Amino acid sequence: MALNNKHAVVTGGGSGVGAAIALKLANDEAKVTILGRRDKFLIETANKHKNIGWKACDVTNANDVEQCYTTIRKKYGKINIVIANAGAAFSKPFHKMSSKDVSSIMDVNLLGVFNSFKYALEDMESGGWGRMIAISSTAGLKGYSYVSAYCASKHAVIGLTKSLAIELAKKGITVNSICPSYIDTPMTERTIKNITKLTNLNTEEAIQELVASNPQERLIQPSEVAETISWLCKDSSNSINGQSISISGGET
Repeated sequence: MALNNKHAVVTGGGSGVGAAIALKLANDEAKVTILGRRDKFLIETANKHKNIGWKACDVTNANDVEQCYTTIRKKYGKINIVIANAGAAFSKPFHKMSSKDVSSIMDVNLLGVFNSFKYALEDMESGGWGRMIAISSTAGLKGYSYVSAYCASKHAVIGLTKSLAIELAKKGITVNSICPSYIDTPMTERTIKNITKLTNLNTEEAIQELVASNPQERLIQPSEVAETISWLCKDSSNSINGQSISISGGET
């Protein structure tokens, strides 16, 4: 089933997995709007497909998201699909973290999802159909050392999606989370560089540290996440609701 006449919003869509998701949905014939803070990357991705438009937007700011959605509706119509992909990550021992560290990551990873979903809800309810999908992480399913704030934010995302899925179940709207392990993206590249800077490990050794918990011992490809989301957006997945789908090679 093609997604023609569906308007999909992808936050953090200018690079990495967000760009891969946007291109996949555009190839599925959806009209896609990518959002982010950096115009340059948004423009580069939008130029790769005629079905992709872009708008600068800070998902942590409710007024910005509401105004942004009002603007993009004028081009592609009501919003039917929201992929809340924008996220932030940092690594720090718990004893060195501040309350500001925690609130800042919650603003992006949790409040950003909330805002992205909230201001599209009326569109989906009026149409009797919708897809809300949050990019969480295996860090939303378990704990990892030195990223307790990140894990807390991703656990919160899963709690939000599970609860919202029940609330909207009879309205033709499904709500799910995708939980990848480390993905082969610029964000992971920055993590690898940080590891090599703080340890005696070289790049290859740092990658092996990251993939050690994945039984397949590899980084997840952005296309794997994009294909899963494409499936969730189609009517063949109507009964998939409130799920946290792990894309991790079997990590437990």
